Amino acid sequence: MEFDRRQVLAMSVAFPAQAFATTALAQSREVWSAMQAHEALLEDRLRLLDIRSREEWQETGVTRDVGLVSMHESRFPERLFATRRLAEGRAVALICATGGRSGAVMQALWQAGHAGFVDVSEVMLGNRLGPGWIATGLPVITMSEAPVLLPAALL
Repeated sequence: MEFDRRQVLAMSVAFPAQAFATTALAQSREVWSAMQAHEALLEDRLRLLDIRSREEWQETGVTRDVGLVSMHESRFPERLFATRRLAEGRAVALICATGGRSGAVMQALWQAGHAGFVDVSEVMLGNRLGPGWIATGLPVITMSEAPVLLPAALL
């Protein structure tokens, strides 16, 4: 399916309205727990993208083996789809702070017919679906220690 930049950019306007719709969204896409995502990372079956803001990355740290692609930056759609292409057949999981942003992005991707993306349901800080990456005790590193998964041209 061809990438429709306007459709993905339009989802950024819809994020606040969809922030609380994660239950319904989870029923229409692939959703993994933090532990499932961590295990898939260890087995090299997954690429993980943290779509939070730079300030959030600095405040809490990030997961090990994560790509940092903030949805708050202008090149987000381009970088999101570049990561998918570079994943070499692996799923690309999205994680945010509490589930609203990753849920909204996942819904837009699903509606547009884009496959190969996964939602990490418990997210970094946890929600009603689980305690989250940090509270579960899964590895967290500083933002500066995170690997670069994208070519320099996309950074």
